Amino acid sequence: MTAAGPEADRALVADLLRAVPDFPKPGIRFWDLTTVLADARGLAATTRLLGASLADGPADVVVGIEARGFLLGAAVAQELGLGIVPVRKQGKLPAVAASRSYELEYGSATLELPAGVLEPGARALLVDDVLATGGTAEAACGLVEESGATVASLAVVLELPELDGRGRLAGRPLHTVLQR
Repeated sequence: MTAAGPEADRALVADLLRAVPDFPKPGIRFWDLTTVLADARGLAATTRLLGASLADGPADVVVGIEARGFLLGAAVAQELGLGIVPVRKQGKLPAVAASRSYELEYGSATLELPAGVLEPGARALLVDDVLATGGTAEAACGLVEESGATVASLAVVLELPELDGRGRLAGRPLHTVLQR
């Protein structure tokens, strides 16, 4: 942690976070983390806060959810001395262990887990940028569990409580840096 601690880290991330109205379609407010990622202090603060989410128990691997979860997950994995497994959108992996389709706030998508990289019994820390309706997180958790691994924790930078994504996660440990 920094000398100022997690509250100072949260304040920095909150200050750097950018809301983009009407993206990707009218009526949607997109929470853009590129301004956080582009700032060295913001990235370090976010990495610390996401890595601290393992208070519920240890992890063996980080699972980064496409696409910003790759960037954040890789940083957290490095911080924790763990490897990272990417959960990708459909058609991006050469070898697929399993896939799950889900609904988004503004459409639908399918996620895929790569074959041969997530060991049964492994404890996974799932990392993503935003928890909105919970479809993406629920699908990623389902893929991890289908592989025989367990969800040690799910960590996101921003939760949008009014969309009740937390309600779709069936009691899995969830840690958020910020809520809006």
